[in-house]
Amino acid sequence: YQKGTKRRVDEDLPTGNVLAQFVTEDGQVMGPQLDMPLETTTQQLQQLINHLLKNDEEQPFSFFVEEEEVTDDLSHSMKGKETANLEKVVNIVYVPQALFRVRAVTRCTGTLSGHTDAVLHTSFSPDALLLASGSGDTTVRIWDVLTMTPKHTCQGHKHWIQTTAWSPDSKWLASGSADGDLRIWDAATGRCYRQLQGHKGDIRSLSWQPLHRDSECRFLASAGKDASIRIWDIFQGKTSKILTSHTQPINSLAWGGEGLLYSVSSDTFIKVWDPEKGILVREMKHAHRVNTIAISTEYALRTGGFDYSPESQTPNPPQTDFERAVERYQKAKGNGNERVVTGSDDHTLYLWQPTVSNKPIERMVGHQQVVNHVRFSPDGRYIASASFDKTVRLWDGQTGKFIATLRGHVQRVYMTCFSADSRLVLSASADSTVKLWDIHTRKLKCDLPGHEDEVYAVDWSPNGGAVASGSKDKTLKIWNH
Repeated sequence: YQKGTKRRVDEDLPTGNVLAQFVTEDGQVMGPQLDMPLETTTQQLQQLINHLLKNDEEQPFSFFVEEEEVTDDLSHSMKGKETANLEKVVNIVYVPQALFRVRAVTRCTGTLSGHTDAVLHTSFSPDALLLASGSGDTTVRIWDVLTMTPKHTCQGHKHWIQTTAWSPDSKWLASGSADGDLRIWDAATGRCYRQLQGHKGDIRSLSWQPLHRDSECRFLASAGKDASIRIWDIFQGKTSKILTSHTQPINSLAWGGEGLLYSVSSDTFIKVWDPEKGILVREMKHAHRVNTIAISTEYALRTGGFDYSPESQTPNPPQTDFERAVERYQKAKGNGNERVVTGSDDHTLYLWQPTVSNKPIERMVGHQQVVNHVRFSPDGRYIASASFDKTVRLWDGQTGKFIATLRGHVQRVYMTCFSADSRLVLSASADSTVKLWDIHTRKLKCDLPGHEDEVYAVDWSPNGGAVASGSKDKTLKIWNH
């Protein structure tokens, strides 16, 4: 084992050796305790852990000491820490990173025009072949991602489209409009399969039951201004449950992987439901209206049986989509509980474990204005929050601790989304730009100007291939590397 490379002279850095122990995220010890020089770099830690794990091919890892990532060498990470006491054993937590790398998008490769009003919502299908957009012109459009051409224009709504949601098997697209009209479209033909009526007032959020709990993609939850949640059986075309308890409009829904449904509302409450029994399980609260919610396993829930990691391309033995969805969800969840993050008009975020407690893991403060949108990274390690204070903030997805502020936008930030490998994050803003940030350096990686007005929506294809943004200028833009 070689000693560290020639070190830079730096102020107050601890020197000497330290007794170190590699451990996994859930605390399992790996290999013996090692006497390491403090100048050991991340590159050398990489070689060491791969050697201990007997990996034939080198796998990338991140390393953490006391919840802080090692980015240079151990001495920088130990500076000013209690563990800098050289007689203590230092635990180095190693976390596997995605084997594949998503290339940073740098240029606009297509402008999709056709909508005659602002594009309010856009999302890629879980199989990454189609892109849906919902607009103020009352239409939903389905686009072919590979050829960047329109596939279907879905007409029938009488009011603007607030939200769209793909079923986890990519066969159905649900859309909800501002007059309470909910429609299910057949993605293959573009025809309206069901018109589901019952809501009074605008529909603000839609969420399908995850594939690993519903292999047919039969159940869909919807909510909005009328403060009720409706669970629909789309094949029978009727409401199977109505969940009421909120007293003001519901702004966002998320159907979790543990069989629970989460709702957030202008009445300041976050409510946790058992949709099968139709009962309220627990409730939590912010100081002000709650705008947004995200689940730590959302990438696995969104993509269901579609797996884009390189090792999945030759499954052995062959699996059904349902089996793959079950396996992928368990892997994403790990040994812990599903975590949920919420963002509010009170300028804060809260991190929760609502399957087990109504007490927050962390109250996350720092934003100076309304928190409009939150997202977990696909690996669940990071949270990104978009605020009207013109910033995006990064937080630790396990503990809720603050990591960095990403500054660059000059107007309110509406939305964020991560790349499939969790190394990059995008933000869409009223300043007409999309910006791409590097999680590792916490700096702006690329500025993506091109829209002529506010950018309301952004999504990264689940296979990492392309980015779509939707704007008040009535167009969608596709961005590639």
